Amino acid sequence: MADVDADRGGAGKRRGGGAYGYGPADAGERAWTSWLVPLFVVACVAVFVVEMYVNNCPARPQPYGSCVARFLHRFSFQAIRQNPLLGPSSSTLEKLGALEWYKIVHRNQGWRLVTCIWLHAGLIHLVVNMLSLLFIGVRLEQQFGFVRIGIIYLLSGFGGAVLSALLLRNSISVGASGALFGLLGAMVSELIINWTIYSNRVAALLTLMVVIVINLGIGLFPHVDNFAHIGGFLTGFLLGFLLLIRPQFGWMERHDLPPSAQVTSKYKAYQYVLWVIALLLVIVG
Repeated sequence: MADVDADRGGAGKRRGGGAYGYGPADAGERAWTSWLVPLFVVACVAVFVVEMYVNNCPARPQPYGSCVARFLHRFSFQAIRQNPLLGPSSSTLEKLGALEWYKIVHRNQGWRLVTCIWLHAGLIHLVVNMLSLLFIGVRLEQQFGFVRIGIIYLLSGFGGAVLSALLLRNSISVGASGALFGLLGAMVSELIINWTIYSNRVAALLTLMVVIVINLGIGLFPHVDNFAHIGGFLTGFLLGFLLLIRPQFGWMERHDLPPSAQVTSKYKAYQYVLWVIALLLVIVG
């Protein structure tokens, strides 16, 4: 997240190859390869394609206006007045497992607490979430491995869905952002745990705040629930203290680059992603 102090990193490597200097590590240990987070991205994109296929906007009555992007035929979006995020109708989301308090409580459809984690309210919601997930999740998976990050992602999504079901009773919502906010919460707890190894703590906190504010802004649109965001964040924050105590060694080592180049390239990448997400929000506005 933030650049590791070069002196600490060098000392850690001299003691045993650990980039963070936590203690002995195998000098030949390699970085984790991130595959689970990209798999989550592929799964979410696939589910959204299914959403639009099932929705089939041209075949439905359109009281709010004509479908958007009709050249996509059955994959076209509902009218902007109905779904400003360019996505399916409420009935389609409900059919595919969106969160709905009445059905969970009175019809014993508890499975909605799981299925809602994979649903997105629209194309804009999907793009912002997936960019944020890649931006955050790949780094965490490289550092901590797929098991711990997978646990945090799934349990945070479930925790966000539970809080949303308790507090939001009059509308349906999707819960994919709850899992994303769980990773954000885990990053905060990881920053607290490993506070002493960060040389630029302010930049790390600002990076987190920008991503959080952008995604909370998306939560103001229909079918996207900020209660799920809060529940997911709190779940991930608590899980981070349990699971992210000790980073895997060697995840940031790049033997062919000097430390200054590693830091520069890393922050340029962060800035590019943040600019893309901010541009999407400006277009939505």
